[in-house]
Amino acid sequence: MLDVFAESGPSIPVTCLDDEALDSWLAGAPAQQAGFVSAQGFKAKAGQAVTLVSADGEIERVLFGLGDGRDAFVHGALAARLQPGLYHFEPAPADHAQALLGFALGTYSFDRYKASAGTAEDAPKVRMVVPDGIDCAEVSRIARGIFLARDLINTPASDMGPAELEAEAEKLHHRFDAKLSVIRGDDLLRDNYPMVHAVGRASDRAPRLIDLTWGRADAPKITLVGKGVCFDTGGLNLKPGNFMGLMKKDMGGAATAIALAQMIMDRGLDVRLRLLVAAVENSVSGNAFRPGDVLASRKGLSVEISNTDAEGRLVLGDALAEADTESPDLLVDFATLTGAARVALGPDLPPFFTRNDALAQEISAAAETTHDPLWQLPLWDGYESMLDSKVADINHAPESSFAGSITAALFLNRFVTQTDAYVHFDVYGWTPKPKPGRPVGGELQAARAIYHLLCARYG
Repeated sequence: MLDVFAESGPSIPVTCLDDEALDSWLAGAPAQQAGFVSAQGFKAKAGQAVTLVSADGEIERVLFGLGDGRDAFVHGALAARLQPGLYHFEPAPADHAQALLGFALGTYSFDRYKASAGTAEDAPKVRMVVPDGIDCAEVSRIARGIFLARDLINTPASDMGPAELEAEAEKLHHRFDAKLSVIRGDDLLRDNYPMVHAVGRASDRAPRLIDLTWGRADAPKITLVGKGVCFDTGGLNLKPGNFMGLMKKDMGGAATAIALAQMIMDRGLDVRLRLLVAAVENSVSGNAFRPGDVLASRKGLSVEISNTDAEGRLVLGDALAEADTESPDLLVDFATLTGAARVALGPDLPPFFTRNDALAQEISAAAETTHDPLWQLPLWDGYESMLDSKVADINHAPESSFAGSITAALFLNRFVTQTDAYVHFDVYGWTPKPKPGRPVGGELQAARAIYHLLCARYG
C-alpha cells in the first residue's frame, strides 16, 4: 500500500461536489456555513477547495470541486489543497478507486536532484483513508507503475543511459525472480541485432538488447517491446537545439514497457511475460550510421537509411523480429516514435495501430474504462509504396511528410509476420502543461489500458 493511503484512523471528510450538488449542499447546510462557502467564492470548479472549521478552529470538512466531471483525475488536485492530516471521502465517489488513484497521482514529485530529497520533511503529509471494499493494493500497484515510468522519463540522459535501463530490468529480475539476459555492444552483431548496433554504435555508452522473461513457460505468451533511445541527437541528421531539449524522454516507450511489466508481475497474472528493450543512445561520431547507408536487419530485410533521426523504428524492427519468432498471444510495442502522431492527435491522445479488429475493440474499450485515452489510426495499405527503395528491400523513412505515423507503423509491421495479435503504440510520454494529478514531465500512456485488458483476460 502506498504511504499516501491509510486503512483507518480519525479522519476529516472531503465532500466532492459538482455545480448541481453544490446547490443541494448549500441548501441543507447551516446558514453560517453556507454563507462562508459563498463568501470564499467556492463554485465547485474543478480543483477548487474550501476548508470548513469548527468554533474551536479544528477542520470539520473540506469541500472539493469536480467542475463538469469530465476530468477523471480531478482528485489529483486534492493533495496540494489539503492541510496536513488524514482524510476520507464522504460521501463515497461513484468510482472510489479512480478517485483514490487520482489523489495518489497528485502526490507525485520528481525530487531526485533536490537537496531535501528523501528527508523526513518530504514525507507525505496528506493521507487518505481507504475503506473496506476498495482494492487498495491494486490502486497502489497502478500508481507505483505510473511513478516508475515518470521517474525514468524525467531522469536526465546523463543518469539514464542504456546501462541504467538495464539496471531497471535487473531490479525486476531480482524482485520477481525473472530471467534476464542482455546482449551488449559488438555482441549485438554476433547475435544478429544489426540495426540496434548501428543506431547505438556512435555512443561511448554501449547499445544493448535487454530480454527479461517471467511466468509459467506454458502460460499465454505476452510480449512487451520498448523503444529505449536514451537520448536522441538525431544522429548525423542533427536535430536543432529546440527539438533536442526533450530528447531525454525518447526512452519513454521503454519506460512504459518496464512499468507495465512491473504491474503485471506484481499482480501475479498467469501469463508468460517477455520484456524486450532495445536500449541505445543515438549520437554523433566518426562511426555513426549515415543517410544512404543500407543496414542488415534481424528479419533478413535490407533497410535503406534516409534519415538518421528516424532511428527508433530501426531498433524496434530488430526487437520485434525476435519477439515475432515466438508468435505470442499478444505482442505490444511502445515507442515515442513520430512527431506526426502529435500533429494529428496532440500530446494526450496516443494513436495505436493493429490489423486485428477484435483486439482493437478490446483496447478501445479498456482505454475508455481506465480513462487512458487512445485512438486507433489505420495501417493504410495504400501508403506501403512510400516505403519502396531502389537499393534495398525497404526504405525506413519516406521523404514525404504525409502520414508519418502511419508509414512508421507500416514499417514496423514488416517485421511482424507470424503474430496475429500485434499492436503498436506511438506515445508521447510527456505532460506539457500541468493538470490535476499530472504535473509537467514524464507520463505513462497506454499501459493502464493494456494492463486492464490483461487483467480481464488472465486476472
